[in-house]
Amino acid sequence: MTEVLPGRAAARPDAPAAVLDIRDLHVDYGYGADPTRVLRGVSLTLHRGEVLGLAGESGCGKSTLAYAATRLLSPPGIITGGQVLFTRPDGERVDILGLDDPALRALRWRDIAIVFQGAMNSLNPVHRLQVQLTDAVRAHRPGLSRVQLAERAAELVELVGISVDRLRAFPHQLSGGMRQRAMIAMALALEPQVLIMDEPTTALDVVMQRQIVEQITALRDRLGFAVIFITHDVSLLIEIADRIAIMYAGEIVEQGGAHAVYRTPRHPYTRGLLTSFPPLHGPRRELGGIAGSPPDLHHLPPGCPFADRCAFAFDRCHTEMPALAPTAFGDAEPGRLVACHLHDRESAALPTALAVRP
Repeated sequence: MTEVLPGRAAARPDAPAAVLDIRDLHVDYGYGADPTRVLRGVSLTLHRGEVLGLAGESGCGKSTLAYAATRLLSPPGIITGGQVLFTRPDGERVDILGLDDPALRALRWRDIAIVFQGAMNSLNPVHRLQVQLTDAVRAHRPGLSRVQLAERAAELVELVGISVDRLRAFPHQLSGGMRQRAMIAMALALEPQVLIMDEPTTALDVVMQRQIVEQITALRDRLGFAVIFITHDVSLLIEIADRIAIMYAGEIVEQGGAHAVYRTPRHPYTRGLLTSFPPLHGPRRELGGIAGSPPDLHHLPPGCPFADRCAFAFDRCHTEMPALAPTAFGDAEPGRLVACHLHDRESAALPTALAVRP
């Protein structure tokens, strides 16, 4: 049965409506008394029509979050707590984690679609593009005729900038950029409200990356869907995202508006990520990077998991876990959050806190 949750209190007129609300999500890998905790209380809100960028190093839990939120997590991954609330256009809210199998199948593709990591290799090599584009449409709308399905396939490829004559092509006859666009077209086949993209440009050259990013932006503006865009490249998110959330060791450590996070990173990890990539514009600068390696999620140290790699760490960082909260410096932007002791009220007077301020 679909669980219909009570509606929220009326939002402020200027507050965008939430279409996907991930609350306190926990995921373990492994069974028994000592599993590895991969996601530890992750909370994110995606608003209608926005692009939310999710960034972090490999292994921080980005893809696990995407698969858990859509109930695609394979064993030994186990969702141990939390809610994933989807709000339909009519205001009905459902908890995806509580749906039965028929309701879950109906929700996928129609309401939420995902472009997987390594999407260029996700097409079936023995079927033509038209067959693969119409599979999801046929499954959800069995009453459509063959002519209607063919017309829909043509609409989809034109939507993403592929010539209609490529519908008869097999995947190996398409370029890498075309295959990536085909996967985006497939995800949009049923006009979902939410599109989750797991590193969709990783295997592409920089020219094709820009084309794909521009295509996604244009489609979002035209169709109005919301996007969770997952990548390890923070600089790429500046061009596409409205907001950015930074993940580290299975937690969100900073989030806020894309330009605010880029110009004034509050968390030392965010700052390290940004200095790991050269700027696209302006004068050349020396690249920084982050010393050390991410922690073992099975044996996390006490306190802040980034403390051993942080140049600004002090005693409290090694004993107490920081909470994701607004900074004590009074950022005016609503929704600007950081999980760092350098920015809470108890430590705000420390001289080291000034080192990560603009």
